[in-house]
Amino acid sequence: MSSGTLDPSVYEYYTAGGITEGLKAGTVDFTLNKKVISLHSGSIHYFRVHPQYWRDRLRKLRAAGFVAVETYVPWNLHEPYDGVFDFGNGGEDMSPFLDIRTFLKIAQEEDLLAILRPGPYICAEWEFGGLPSWLQKIPSIKVRTSDPKYTERVQRFFDVLLPILKNLQFSTGQGPIIAFQVENEYGNTKEPNKDTDKQHLRDIKAMFEKAGLAELFFTSDTPSKGREYGAIEGVLEVANFNENPTGELNLLKELQPNKAAMVMEFWTGWFDHWGEAHHGMTLDNFKKVLEDILKYPSGVNFYMFHGGTSFGFLNGGNVYKEFPFYLPDISSYDYDAPLSEAGDYTEKYEATVSLLAKYQKVTFRKPERPVETPKKVYTPLSSPDFLNWNSLLDQVDAEDKQDSPQPIYMEYHQANGGSGQNFGYIVYRKKDQSLTPTSTLKIDGKINGAAMVMVNNELKSPPLQTVDDLKGFGYWCSDSDKNTLDLKLSSATTAVLDIIIENWSRNNYGKLSTDFNQVRGLTSNQVYVDGNQVQDFTIYALQFKGKWVRRLKNWTQNQVAGNGPVMLKFKLNVEQPTDTFLDMQGWGKGVVFVNGFNIGRYSTIGPLRTLFAPAPLFQSGTNEICVFEHFKPSSELKFSDRMIYKDSEKTINVDL
Repeated sequence: MSSGTLDPSVYEYYTAGGITEGLKAGTVDFTLNKKVISLHSGSIHYFRVHPQYWRDRLRKLRAAGFVAVETYVPWNLHEPYDGVFDFGNGGEDMSPFLDIRTFLKIAQEEDLLAILRPGPYICAEWEFGGLPSWLQKIPSIKVRTSDPKYTERVQRFFDVLLPILKNLQFSTGQGPIIAFQVENEYGNTKEPNKDTDKQHLRDIKAMFEKAGLAELFFTSDTPSKGREYGAIEGVLEVANFNENPTGELNLLKELQPNKAAMVMEFWTGWFDHWGEAHHGMTLDNFKKVLEDILKYPSGVNFYMFHGGTSFGFLNGGNVYKEFPFYLPDISSYDYDAPLSEAGDYTEKYEATVSLLAKYQKVTFRKPERPVETPKKVYTPLSSPDFLNWNSLLDQVDAEDKQDSPQPIYMEYHQANGGSGQNFGYIVYRKKDQSLTPTSTLKIDGKINGAAMVMVNNELKSPPLQTVDDLKGFGYWCSDSDKNTLDLKLSSATTAVLDIIIENWSRNNYGKLSTDFNQVRGLTSNQVYVDGNQVQDFTIYALQFKGKWVRRLKNWTQNQVAGNGPVMLKFKLNVEQPTDTFLDMQGWGKGVVFVNGFNIGRYSTIGPLRTLFAPAPLFQSGTNEICVFEHFKPSSELKFSDRMIYKDSEKTINVDL
């Protein structure tokens, strides 16, 4: 069936005659307002897409034939500091991305329904699975459980979030929301000889009901793994997978007879870790799994339809039982999805249009497919200005520095009004440290993050150039005896010793007993020089917030001698802001800022080579691109003479 101008819109069809009920799961089909609905949805995370592109991405979703959009809600952005909430006006770098009400109203305007997954835990390859890092300051708290210390904080957050969502429910006639998820993949918390804490799920459901949420509630797990461990009475179970669709859906039916089937996460591709090969899903496999889901029959939500970008320091990571024990995710969340990171159509998009049309039971009017946003290779940047390590650290604000006899984790720093440091780097500086030519530094015990060591503004720790380097000094998987560093000095000296710990991400998935203690940095009794414990540090929260990056001063045109952390600033003149990618080949490891906004991380260990910079981050006229580079000599740092348009074969040989 084709879509014509006489076909109804989604809202015209499902609201005709007035709304008497919301989404229901029958024995075979879902119904909305007592009419059968082919529940075809796609994931777009509003916090991974620049808000000026929300409408573009949503319209592309509707143009493909989907009737709904699905999104998570990241608690750690909406309550960035203990008791401080942000739904768009918080003055933080990510605040413009957080107006969830506007996102959902745009979805409604674009003839899309909405499925909400408000957490409080979301996984999502997102920093700490969306949990605020400040939770870890609360003594003995057990996250993702019915522990009152945790539940009270969840309730406080929901007291702000849920009233917004209440007024956007479909059954009220005011909004697009047709369903809410209770927690997220809770069955995966199951451990041998332990029951899952289902009371936690009941607590969340009760919070939903108390707040006036009245749409369909559901839980989601992979049936063959999570089974019934994350399900509770009175709540629909749905499935997550990317293979063996018939087997998984049959098992879902065994666990939950006489209910319509729904795949909440059909993984359309996959995400990437630093140091691993690029992941994806072949077009043929994508089409086969999708068609098997649709003909089962089952509803489906594409995870992801459009992945977007984990801007800033917001990527997640995963724990492993063997080397490398932990790997952070890259900044791109392209996911090999039907709509690319930059919002471009793919072969999977074209296949999706055909398959959805084949299995949809009602034909709706669809919008014209939006044109792709233009991409551009900008002509040359200026020669860079430089800030050496000391000049950079000297500009850290007073409230982001504190003296301490021993190291403390970043979550316990006084920064952010005492809420602690969420992201970035924490620096432990020891002044007047006596050193000899044969001095050694030892960090005893686990390093919670990635360490660099400076002596008198000179990098002494080895650079990260391969994954095998994670076995050496300075990383979470190093053996204790490997975390001893020969400082290799030419003579005895009284020095400034800096230990820099990068929070490369906090784990976003795993078992509650082992994988959710995610403090970052160092703690007491870990730092020794020549066998003697080091005392009395000044501890810097190097957060790289945009307003701080924009007001950095004392730049110089003189290159910084030697290796080591250095800040560079390039100027770029732009006539018409246009999407682009920064090619980071030839650089070492670090972070990039466009007009102060952190667009993500890069590393020579790959697989990511480029960083997406959407047009709204630029302005007509002069723009500043700043780079914080960990270890490459400043004399070697420049942008290449080509721009790789993602990882395709399309290479444009023009100066960036």
